[in-house]
Amino acid sequence: MSTPSSSSARSLKIGVVGLGPFAQFLSKTILKQGHAITATSRTDYSHICSHLDISFYRDMGEFFEADNDVILICTSILSLADVVKSMPFHRLKRPTLFVDVLSVKEHPREVLLQVLPLESDVLCTHPMFGPQSGRDGWEGLTFVYDRVRIREEAVCSSFLHIFESEGCKMLELSCEEHDKLAARSQFLSHTIGRILSEMEIGSTSIDTKNFQTLVKLKDSTMEDSFDLFSGLFIYNRFAQQEMMNLEVAFGKVKQKLVDRMNEESNPSVSNQ
Repeated sequence: MSTPSSSSARSLKIGVVGLGPFAQFLSKTILKQGHAITATSRTDYSHICSHLDISFYRDMGEFFEADNDVILICTSILSLADVVKSMPFHRLKRPTLFVDVLSVKEHPREVLLQVLPLESDVLCTHPMFGPQSGRDGWEGLTFVYDRVRIREEAVCSSFLHIFESEGCKMLELSCEEHDKLAARSQFLSHTIGRILSEMEIGSTSIDTKNFQTLVKLKDSTMEDSFDLFSGLFIYNRFAQQEMMNLEVAFGKVKQKLVDRMNEESNPSVSNQ
């Protein structure tokens, strides 16, 4: 189903759960488009919210009574289940759209479907960018989404329009397909970056372009927390297979080098 035109999208009141750096990054653009934002978080972000024109609630119950159209969940992957299970859904004033922006998708889908009231809509999303890659705008950056349980189409479409209007490449994928692809891309790149960090690689005076790319990968990977990396591994069922594939591939490459080394050391054997 396509996202709405600008004429059909409407202003939303969006409640953000977990106002860390990524949520703050998203909020600035959401506010710029004329939507209203409320927020709650374990950390007191009231000072930041006062500068951003966001209504901050320390109490989750009062936050739920703020009559939000959308609850945008921006917690860590590891804390999602505990946060959602602690939500006082009985204090919602009406059916509400719940949206997550986690880097894995099957896990939040399962948690939200298990815990949320049946009248709540569910939209699972993953903006494939962050404060660094999206610092100059979102034009051409990928936004993945899955309409898991949508009955109030106007609210869902208006939320998706936030990203469409910024020029994002809108990609509708099932949560399962997202996790399959993410395990072979995002998780793999994070794994390689952390391996390079363990090796303590750094720029040298004779860097090739390819090596410079590896250093940039290492540096960008280490800007993300180990909690994120752990979440990508623990809560994406396809990631463990990719880790094994990486280990097998490394073993194959190493064995080929050893075989060639043995051939060079014993040319008479290789010529037989």
